Amino acid sequence: MAFILAAKHGEMQNSVISIATGQGDLTIGEGSCTIIAGPCAVESREAYLEIALLLKDTGVHILRGGAYKPRTSPYSFAGLGLEGLKILAEARELTGLPVVTEVLDPRDLDNVACYSDMVQVGSRNMQNFTLLREVGRCRRPVVLKRGLASTIEEWLLAAEYILDAGNEQVILCERGIRTFEQMTRNTVDIGAVALIKELSHLPVLVDPSHATGRRSLVAPVARAAIAAGADGLMIEVHQRPDEALSDGAQSLTPEGFEALAHDIGRLARLSGKEFI
Repeated sequence: MAFILAAKHGEMQNSVISIATGQGDLTIGEGSCTIIAGPCAVESREAYLEIALLLKDTGVHILRGGAYKPRTSPYSFAGLGLEGLKILAEARELTGLPVVTEVLDPRDLDNVACYSDMVQVGSRNMQNFTLLREVGRCRRPVVLKRGLASTIEEWLLAAEYILDAGNEQVILCERGIRTFEQMTRNTVDIGAVALIKELSHLPVLVDPSHATGRRSLVAPVARAAIAAGADGLMIEVHQRPDEALSDGAQSLTPEGFEALAHDIGRLARLSGKEFI
């Protein structure tokens, strides 16, 4: 098996990632169901702090938001950069919740790691091996999203780069793969969740927002992910989705997210997972 460090060997226990928060340690992995939520991008200080407070009240565990955004068009909003990172850090101080954001360039890694609690490697960078080795040298947990056209083995081998560089805090995230289907943004590989739990000791999340691209599909796919054994979810939420600068069509409203979080909590407890 090529992914030696990511593989589950014999009766070894699944990895659990611990993150310090204002309310104590938060765990991601076996026995827990963790919800990461927030807008696709940090658009402004006022808007982000507003949604951060709303999400804290609904029980979200970790805030998300892009300071650096990979966009297909060079003319699309690509984030606020360092200013966005500072807003994320302010939201953490305000809410007591940890924050996760994406790094695109190894030259930005020090700043991203300084201002956030977790580092995300996005789908488009899953096989950016230079970036993988660099995040492997930092001491922040890493959310590694599956590439849009990557096999499960390639995904696990990408995790292997991070693990081999010395960072054992890797969390996998299924976000759908590109297929011939055009009615959804991507094709959600729910079976990959169950297979990862069989092959690897690493925690696995599902991002139903990027996976489907449709607000109406986020909740059913989120429920399916937890039923399949996912350790948590990454969900896009925006207080005014129609005005979002990116991914508004797949973003839940705070009210929609609150209803989903209630359902996920019940499902998690039925599966024997802790959901605080």
